[in-house]
Amino acid sequence: MDLFDTKPLREPLASRMRPRNLDEYVGQAHIIGKGRLLRRAIQADQLTSVIFYGPPGTGKTTLARVIANHTKSNFVTLNAVLTGVADIREAIKNADDWKKHYDKRTILFVDEVHRWNKSQQDALLPWVENGTFILIGATTENPFFEVNRALVSRSRVFQLKPLSDDDLMKAARQAIRDSARGYGRWRVEFEDGALEHLVRTANGDARSLLNALELAVETTPEKWPPADGSIIYISKETAEESIQKKVVLYDKDGDYHYDIISAFIKSLRGRDPDAAMYWLARMVRAGEDASFIFRRMLISACEDTGLADPNAITVVQSCASAFDRVGMPEGRYFLAHAALYLATAPKSNSSMAFFDALSSVEKEDADVPNHLRDSSRDAEQFGHGDGYLYPHAYRDHWVAQQYLPSALVGRVFYTPTEQGYEAKIREDVLRRREIQISAILEKTVRKPDSGASCGMHPLPKFAADFANPFGEWWTGSVFGINSVQKEENLTYSPEDEKKEDALSRADKSWRCRIESNRAEVLSQLRDAMISIAELKRHSRSLVMGADDGLLIWEVARKTPEGITCGTCRSDDGMKILEQYSRTLDDLDRPVLVLGTDLPSALLHFRGKEIEFDRIFVREPFRTADSISDFAGSLRAASDGSGFHGRIVVSQRVPKNGQRLSALVSKIAPPSSDILSLSESMRKAEDELFADSALGGMFSWDGSDVSRVLKERGFSVVLASKRIEEKRRVSDGEIDAWFDSARSQYGKAVVPALGGGAERVRNHLKSFCRSSLVSWQSEILFLSIDVVR
Repeated sequence: MDLFDTKPLREPLASRMRPRNLDEYVGQAHIIGKGRLLRRAIQADQLTSVIFYGPPGTGKTTLARVIANHTKSNFVTLNAVLTGVADIREAIKNADDWKKHYDKRTILFVDEVHRWNKSQQDALLPWVENGTFILIGATTENPFFEVNRALVSRSRVFQLKPLSDDDLMKAARQAIRDSARGYGRWRVEFEDGALEHLVRTANGDARSLLNALELAVETTPEKWPPADGSIIYISKETAEESIQKKVVLYDKDGDYHYDIISAFIKSLRGRDPDAAMYWLARMVRAGEDASFIFRRMLISACEDTGLADPNAITVVQSCASAFDRVGMPEGRYFLAHAALYLATAPKSNSSMAFFDALSSVEKEDADVPNHLRDSSRDAEQFGHGDGYLYPHAYRDHWVAQQYLPSALVGRVFYTPTEQGYEAKIREDVLRRREIQISAILEKTVRKPDSGASCGMHPLPKFAADFANPFGEWWTGSVFGINSVQKEENLTYSPEDEKKEDALSRADKSWRCRIESNRAEVLSQLRDAMISIAELKRHSRSLVMGADDGLLIWEVARKTPEGITCGTCRSDDGMKILEQYSRTLDDLDRPVLVLGTDLPSALLHFRGKEIEFDRIFVREPFRTADSISDFAGSLRAASDGSGFHGRIVVSQRVPKNGQRLSALVSKIAPPSSDILSLSESMRKAEDELFADSALGGMFSWDGSDVSRVLKERGFSVVLASKRIEEKRRVSDGEIDAWFDSARSQYGKAVVPALGGGAERVRNHLKSFCRSSLVSWQSEILFLSIDVVR
């Protein structure tokens, strides 16, 4: 029977409730959320070969079924466990016929694709390469280990994660409300905490949850199905019984057998050698199997003696090996020797730390931190292992870094005792643990914004290297972002040279139009914003004011399984961007729209079923009043369109930027009146930049921006950087600055210079005509997190 054939009415609830379309699909928003690449590909019926990788119950087969319902292509399913090369050849022949006779492609869904051996996978490869098949593979195993490398390199890989409790709750409520496929015909009610217990215990597996829900609902009435409209009340006890884990029990006759060995082990634990000898003699006299006694002593050597004497297990194992060589009756010496050693050894049950850890695992199945994952096969694709610090490269062959999952940071399982050998290692274990937890907390707690980096305060020493001022380490230090523990990539696309070439050409286009070192400066600003955004490969990004091309191409490059959109200030700017994107495939092109208003842009794209989790904004502030306007715009965007994610802002701060008086002072001839006039300019500038009566045109800085945004309820992290740009200043710019009729700067400075204004202006023009100016600016960076 085909995997997606219609099934009988009484099929399991989990099968009946399989989503039929994208809107019914629950979870995996990182790959199937609105605006994500996979969703757009399914909707446009432009799917390329993909592999879905994730644990059971996360929706891999369901997603394939949704694709089958959407596509106009011929859709074929195979199960790798049940099919062989002959089935593959038959599928190839049929697909080739569809292509020749109907000009239709075939989508081949292979469930448990990792179960195919190399020859089976190789048989499929040429037909995937020539386009006869679009492959959809589903696997619970890492495809970079278990699937033919050639197949993986021709497929996009999407990693599905265990569903969240919210996702599972949504799936349960869908089943309860659905009258046709679920239990909507009856009034299903739950005791407080009963449904929540089912959700928590399902551990991210929708199938497990729905199976338990089915058992709870359909075994509660005396007869199934009850009359329509009946109340079905699910108690906590019923919920617990419906999803309990089956425990395999082993039982033997003869309680006496177990009582004696229990007394023996407890005597060893209690360090009573006399009692240990007595119970050992009872067992040997009764003919107990010596291997059974040694097995229990091996357990005791670790469970009860433990690291208080790490030689204990070696002694017991040696005695067991000697017994096997000698046998009875002399073998009783080895039994006695091992028992006496254990009965007199110092005791520590610190190995029980494992069971504390096991209890934690059963309660919460946390992911392996990305930097600890195996990087031997998929470092480039998933980013596994990125950020790992190799201990042997450090002094004492140790370095503080996170080894526990993020949800368990700070959890203590092992506490060394003060017995025997453990007393020697106790101080070192505790000291390293304190250092490690301190280091992790320092990196993971976001530093509060003190505003100290704004104004004319010097930057921290680590930010002074202009050659790479916005590197990952600098951003992590200033923004309090853990630069060691990186999130894994949940999606992967094979390298597309055509796309990379197109993006590179587009990216270079704006550089060619920029003189001196401005392109270098802008590149560093771009890299800083992208670093702060912490983009994922599946991020959905909106670039406001994308006309200049600074951000949009690099953002698109870094989010191949997401989407990049931009607003343009002018029709000409939009046409230029569209021209450069024509060589990209439809699904890879940035989506552009005219307009500069953020709330309107978000609503526009939402109407196209595109939602965002990253927004980039440059230079949004002109006055202090515009800060409030921007905050209001963000609040409107959040409330009106439901946006939640990170907004990254870069902004020049005029108050802390280049002072013209400093430039005039620098180029003034010694002992000239120009030097004294520059001092008059400086005083006038100080008054101008402190004057709030001008609508806050010049008087604001980063602390004002942070304060206003926080008053509106936003989470804000702020940093700033002083940069130096080599630029050419034109006569027109200088005339505009000194225009006392039209320029606020001119109105403030020209009167302060009196008759010397013209001399200063002419001297400045003369210098700038022949020299580039080192222009100082302060760039403010904001990371604004908008949460639900």
